[in-house]
Amino acid sequence: MKAPCCRDGKGLTLTGQLGEVMQESVKAAQSYIWSHAGRTSDRFDPALFRSSGVHVHVPAGAIPKDGPSAGVTMATALTSLYTKLPARQRCRDDR
Repeated sequence: MKAPCCRDGKGLTLTGQLGEVMQESVKAAQSYIWSHAGRTSDRFDPALFRSSGVHVHVPAGAIPKDGPSAGVTMATALTSLYTKLPARQRCRDDR
């Protein structure tokens, strides 16, 4: 999944292999992040929200996501984009 920021764009552009559930998950994740941005991190830039669009693309062959896993994936990607912090590649302790 890719979610680049579109500096001169507005809104949310969704392309690729996104079913209805995933499209709703992206929109819900963006709304949640916007409404909680000030409370979750001081790294969020409000000007970036207002002046930039986001293009979410899920390439063909990607593992389909539905339900909660779709929302978490989208929220993680968008949070990473807006805070400019990379998401961790591992979610568990691999010793």
